Amino acid sequence: MSNTNEFDRVCAQVRACSLCVSELPFGPRPVFQVHPDAKILIAGQAPGSKVHASGIPFDDASGERLRDWMGVDKEAFYNEQKIAILPLGFCYPGTGKSGDLPPRRECADTWRNQLLGLMPSIELTLAIGKYAQDWHMPNNTKRNLTETVKSWRSFQPDVLPMPHPSPRNNRWLKNNPWFESQVLPTLKTRIDALLD
Repeated sequence: MSNTNEFDRVCAQVRACSLCVSELPFGPRPVFQVHPDAKILIAGQAPGSKVHASGIPFDDASGERLRDWMGVDKEAFYNEQKIAILPLGFCYPGTGKSGDLPPRRECADTWRNQLLGLMPSIELTLAIGKYAQDWHMPNNTKRNLTETVKSWRSFQPDVLPMPHPSPRNNRWLKNNPWFESQVLPTLKTRIDALLD
């Protein structure tokens, strides 16, 4: 079986996944963007309710900020041959006391390694949020997200730990201006080079 056939088969299985159907408030709707030739992986947490409704990854205020951080427009961002978007949980997990619930583990445990194994061209992973950092940087995260992101240089050139671009993190961004002044220029330069 060719790699293309295997890729299509696995993607079809993921899109039809119903492992968590009884736990999901709006039912299953896996949202992700992958391609065997993608060079950049955006590893997020899980879709929010707006993304669940549209079926388009980062189709919300978080996506607008993330595209600004990366220095790309929507056309480049949604070019699956260049940028893969693979959250830890593929479906909207519901809301808890202080925001969305954590991504369900079944997605990463069942599908993540299969999909990543079919994308051999990934050169840069944006590990957005603690869940993605714990998965993509096992045993390398620091005491908390802020300390991990502050250590971003030590993970280069393969992984860049980032805070979530959600408006809920406006206070974090205000308290940590070094992120925008030090990290984002390097991120934009690397993204430019990979998309060229």
